[in-house]
Amino acid sequence: MTLTEVQNAITEKKICVLVPTYNNHKTLRRVLDGILEYTRNIIVINDGSTDSTSKILSSYHNISAVHLPQNKGKGNALKTGFRKAISEGYDFAITIDSDGQHYPDDIPVFVQALLEEDEEVLLIGNRNMSQDGIPKKSSFGNRFSNFWFWFETGIKLQDTQSGYRLYPLNKIPKKYFTPKFEFEIEIIVRTAWRHIPVKNVPVKVLYDPAERVSHFRPFKDFTRISILNTILVLITLVYIKPRNFIIDLRKKSFKQFIKEDILESEGSNRIKAFSIALGVFVGFLPFGGYHTLLVISLSVVFKLNKILAFVASNVSLPIFLPFIIVASLFLGSPFVANDSDIFNKEWNFDLVKNNVLQYIIGSLILAVTMSLISGVATFLFLNKVSPDNERL
Repeated sequence: MTLTEVQNAITEKKICVLVPTYNNHKTLRRVLDGILEYTRNIIVINDGSTDSTSKILSSYHNISAVHLPQNKGKGNALKTGFRKAISEGYDFAITIDSDGQHYPDDIPVFVQALLEEDEEVLLIGNRNMSQDGIPKKSSFGNRFSNFWFWFETGIKLQDTQSGYRLYPLNKIPKKYFTPKFEFEIEIIVRTAWRHIPVKNVPVKVLYDPAERVSHFRPFKDFTRISILNTILVLITLVYIKPRNFIIDLRKKSFKQFIKEDILESEGSNRIKAFSIALGVFVGFLPFGGYHTLLVISLSVVFKLNKILAFVASNVSLPIFLPFIIVASLFLGSPFVANDSDIFNKEWNFDLVKNNVLQYIIGSLILAVTMSLISGVATFLFLNKVSPDNERL
């Protein structure tokens, strides 16, 4: 793209460049001058700098600057910048760090990628982390982040930690939980959960120890990031994965579901048998109301067929519940010392309440037994209908 084409696209797409800064007076002027070659749509968030940042910004009369009285972290600065950008009518924001590691002449890369997309997208700069001068801790941290982002969203990226990004302002979440470096992980994960594409674009990177000032605190910030990822993983397992599964399931007709997800689903007969065995096992457990969440989460963890496991877990439908309760109490009776003769008692929920241990033990026995039976039966049936030369 020519310079004029880039400038016109920035105007037409309502793109601004957002620069959070904190005590980067050595490199700030160079970054701003580089951005001004492409646009004057610049918003700088001075995050409580105590150096000459305010003086430098006062010399630029054609940019918008927000001065925060105290340093509260990069996440807070970005959130402030997003609100400012939206209030000024922008639809997209390119974020660039002020420490000099990002090259403003990569702005056309983001603009070009946005123009090539048919939908709104979140773009992240993909740095060459194998080049000379890249700190080992940065390379390790990026691989660590890439793995958890994939686990939480199903999207594989080569770089999830670069602060050089393009955000679709009207598609990102409005409220966040984190204020510092971990914010940049939270926002891309939660945006991906909204079914917004998240992609990499190639960018250059410069690590100059003589100029660059890093405010990353290895122990504190890595701990905060680890806590955030733990929370995001839990949300992924108990809500996001089951939600996406149900959404996808509703899009299919019953005939299509049977054909694609049961008869012709991916995975060997062994995987399908284990999936049904898992579903039956969970279905017989005394976790009423949580079977779907549990079975989908376990299917994800063990890489089993989520559809088959979900269907099999419905063995605990209300119509079967009385029989399951009675069978569980009967199977658990030999393992308790109290009066466990259930056949001479009135069958109601008080019976279960008064024999909780007996019921739990019996449920586990019933779940394991029916799981084994259903798994073996499924494997034998599938091997007869469509053999794949596997054995249990």
